[in-house]
Amino acid sequence: MIRILIVDDHPVVRNGLKEILVRELEGVTCGEAGDGSQALDEVQSQRWELVILDITMPGQSGLSTLVELKRIQPRLPVLVLSVHSEDQYGKRVLKAGASGYMNKESAPEELIKAVRKLLAGGRYVSSALAEKLALALGEDSGAPHHEALSDREFEVLRRIASGRTVSQIAEELHLSGTTVSTYRTRILEKLNMTTTAELMRYAMLNQLVD
Repeated sequence: MIRILIVDDHPVVRNGLKEILVRELEGVTCGEAGDGSQALDEVQSQRWELVILDITMPGQSGLSTLVELKRIQPRLPVLVLSVHSEDQYGKRVLKAGASGYMNKESAPEELIKAVRKLLAGGRYVSSALAEKLALALGEDSGAPHHEALSDREFEVLRRIASGRTVSQIAEELHLSGTTVSTYRTRILEKLNMTTTAELMRYAMLNQLVD
């Protein structure tokens, strides 16, 4: 029996994924988690062959959850399934240990292809992302400045660029306002900027906001 854990804060999405997986893959049983904390509990208490993980969830972010999952179970393959474009998160989640990344708008057939590949010990990325990764290998210093940000700094940057206030970001990420302000200061320093307007302009130019 193949056990797959689906981690997403939307029950409709979890049910839809479960239906596809059970219908298309023989011997599959699916478990569910609605947030990162539940996912970590499941991984520590039960055996899973694969985790399908959303990147944007309330509380602990998908990126933070991914890092913790790989710390607890380094060999457990994780497929990140997100509404965000590959340009925003593809390289970052693969660097954090994911075995694959795909957009939620992908066809069910592509999902099954990715799942089969990961269960067989492989990795999955789209042809477009694979090309970008190959190009990046040949670049010495052309990486975007935001790739130097930590995962948490990147999350804060995206929220700042979306127009959220410090208090809103603090509530969404379960942080104090002081901590968010500290992250903002670090982001400004790393990107060599001084104002929120500059951050917002940079994020839009680099397609870091939806």
